[in-house]
Amino acid sequence: MWIVAVAWIYVVVLMAATEPTIVHGLMTFVFYCAVPLSILLYLTGGKRRRARREAAAKRKAAVPAGN
Repeated sequence: MWIVAVAWIYVVVLMAATEPTIVHGLMTFVFYCAVPLSILLYLTGGKRRRARREAAAKRKAAVPAGN
């Protein structure tokens, strides 16, 4: 998954570099790269977040009550 994200960032940076102004380039980067990738990475990370939460709950349950 990370290789796809890095490749997409590369493509969008090249697209943004060809825009006529800095503002157009920044808007291209934000709306074609930053927003979609953040949504995609958030959606695909659900299992990892759940596993971390469960592991933290198990560690907390394993700690003696006096601590």
